[in-house]
Amino acid sequence: MSNSFQNREKSFEAKQKLDAELQFRAEARRDKLVGLWAAAKMGIEGSDAEAYAKSVAVADMDEPGIDDVIRKIMADFNARGVKVSEDEVRTEMERQMIVAIEQVKETFEPLGDDHN
Repeated sequence: MSNSFQNREKSFEAKQKLDAELQFRAEARRDKLVGLWAAAKMGIEGSDAEAYAKSVAVADMDEPGIDDVIRKIMADFNARGVKVSEDEVRTEMERQMIVAIEQVKETFEPLGDDHN
């Protein structure tokens, strides 16, 4: 294998790692932002809202995709009598993903030497 090909391959692998890391951080940020939005809808404020947002982010680790987060938020809304549709939650998640990506890009510092 030529050095040029090895360098290109190494660069491609580093970019994949970087993209995966950015995606993970953006999704975690999105979940927190959506959790804060949901907390506000339920009248939860301050440190309780922060704790709720964290519980939403943790819920996203149950399974791939966003359905686990939506189920949690919808169950919490239903338990508190908050009338918000699943479509509204999905729309908010999309909106917050855009915000999260921008926030992560502003503060992102890659980990490891292979990202440089």
